[in-house]
Amino acid sequence: MGIVRIAVSGGPGAGKTTLWRAVAQAHAAQVVAVPEVATLMFSHVFPQVQNVAERRAVQRAIYAVQHNLEQVYQQRMAADQVLWCDRGSPDGGGYWPEGPQHFFESMQTTEQAELSRYDAVLFMESAAAGGMSIADGNHTRTEDLATALRVDQRLHAVWSAHPRFHLIRAELDFQAKIGRALELAERLLGSFCA
Repeated sequence: MGIVRIAVSGGPGAGKTTLWRAVAQAHAAQVVAVPEVATLMFSHVFPQVQNVAERRAVQRAIYAVQHNLEQVYQQRMAADQVLWCDRGSPDGGGYWPEGPQHFFESMQTTEQAELSRYDAVLFMESAAAGGMSIADGNHTRTEDLATALRVDQRLHAVWSAHPRFHLIRAELDFQAKIGRALELAERLLGSFCA
């Protein structure tokens, strides 16, 4: 088997990074953990987006860095490890102003080409899908509930085309959600690392 990549995706306030971090810590021998590019970029490089032109510029940068960052981490992997990605290259489709198809065309790729980079995806549905607050999540997130829900739906539409798409629905008990996601992640790792 070649390089195995598993992406953790979902809308704002979904618990992606919580899950990503928990798996990376619990399975450090099995995974090489690739951090979320958007958080790194908004924490250290880009200011918060103020208009459509800036949104496009940021998403182009995130897409390029995502590909290159995965390549760097891939070179550090042992033969029996899995690349464990906090988000993936198709995520730009959820944030691109004109929608996913225009995003992929603008990146000179296709949705299928980007999805096929990943062997599986764990999609964490945003708390916004259940009408719950996303205020306690990532400090770089600025979306209101309506925007978070719209992004979550667009990301879901992109990633659900993946043949190994696994949905973890939003629920009031966040720890129960993370527990279900951890069980699924461990089963996936077992199937790839057996």
